[in-house]
Amino acid sequence: MADAAWRLGFRNVGLGLWGKGPGHWLAGRRLGVSLANPLGGADIRPLWEANRWTVLPPAPEAFCRGWMAENPPFQGPNWLCGQEAALRVLHLAPLLPPELPAWAREVVAAHARRIAANPAYALAQDNNHPISEAAGLLACRLLLGGDARRASRALDRSVARLVGPDGGFAQPSPAYHRLMLDVLTAVEALRRQRGGPPAAPVTLERAAAAARVLAQLACPETGALPRIGHQDGSAFDGQPEDARGSLGRAAALFGAPSTNAEWQSAGYRGWASGQARAVMRQGPLRFRPGHADLLHLDLWDGPLNLLRDGGTGAYNPAPADAWWLDYFPSTAAHNTVEFDGHDQMPRVSRFLHARWARGGEGWVRDYAGNLHRRAVAARGREWRVRDELEGPFASAALRWRLAPGEWRLVGQGVESSLGRIAVTADAPVSVTLEAGWESLAYGQVSPCPVLVARGRAGWVETLVTLP
Repeated sequence: MADAAWRLGFRNVGLGLWGKGPGHWLAGRRLGVSLANPLGGADIRPLWEANRWTVLPPAPEAFCRGWMAENPPFQGPNWLCGQEAALRVLHLAPLLPPELPAWAREVVAAHARRIAANPAYALAQDNNHPISEAAGLLACRLLLGGDARRASRALDRSVARLVGPDGGFAQPSPAYHRLMLDVLTAVEALRRQRGGPPAAPVTLERAAAAARVLAQLACPETGALPRIGHQDGSAFDGQPEDARGSLGRAAALFGAPSTNAEWQSAGYRGWASGQARAVMRQGPLRFRPGHADLLHLDLWDGPLNLLRDGGTGAYNPAPADAWWLDYFPSTAAHNTVEFDGHDQMPRVSRFLHARWARGGEGWVRDYAGNLHRRAVAARGREWRVRDELEGPFASAALRWRLAPGEWRLVGQGVESSLGRIAVTADAPVSVTLEAGWESLAYGQVSPCPVLVARGRAGWVETLVTLP
């Protein structure tokens, strides 16, 4: 990574190549950098994260002047993405006085130009980009003065399209759901501070609903989130492992969210029993999926993520780790059923799937016509999952990706100090304990145990008994 950066002429200033903080930036000096290969094959994601201005000094003038000198507007990788410009403005805005000094106006105006340069690209993403960029442009208008009503309406439209009445987000990723909510919180606080045009009622209602969904997803003890969907460490406050700050900030503006023993929103369904809780990824798919993960189930026992998602790996890993790109988005990297060794939908590029699976509340039909229905029930410390299978498949594999521990095979299941898992079916199935992989943080991969039940059954039941 460092060699690639030096070849392109980056100058490392401050706290180490991927360090964070107000003393750090990576400079792109008048480079003809492309988004497809911006760092000569290295991953641009950590560079962008380090240049979001998450941590700024209380008096940011010197830092911003230095950063702009090292990153001339519209040149180099830090200007490739409008969302990155938007996030920088949203972090800078609370530190600026009511009347912007000349240096601040220059910085904000440059970022406004970049965000406004290609709105069609953001809108086409149908994910966090349209909301982030609309919020960033509204922040620029509020800071620079003048009429902010157009920018406000653009944000209202993006929220109305991408956040459902139940708080579900177009991008079924708890991490990106959190980022979306943080962006709405930041721009709403700025709007009220600067006397901007009020948000549409639907924007406020859906922000409050999104906060309720995040409260259901977050671990109450630690703020940790399930690693469902794209999980790349993005966090507005620089704390990717703890969403409690996001919930607190949202509560101050949109109202304190409540939680329920059973709930659902677009993309998810959840249950709670005592200190244990589960969340299932479900359809229908209205927006493009990131992973082939329908009916994946996460189970948490307090802060322990017992049954877990594999995570993401990286968007552009080193050549030796290129297998991450196929593995982590695959059906096999999730707690669901894989038919005949193929994904629920074929992958055609890094972020795109073809022949989307059809699905709804507790069911999915893959592109080959195989049907999987899943029902979840909790009774005290016992969780029962029933999977019903139909279709032309020759063999199915049910996987349960386990928290690392001293798991051992016992009959048709496994047990350890973390719990006991038993599998039964209406036909013979082989139960094995296999080695798998998980990504607990972006760019990091470690082994994990996986319980796999294979066979040609019509139904399979899994009983999880917590200690």
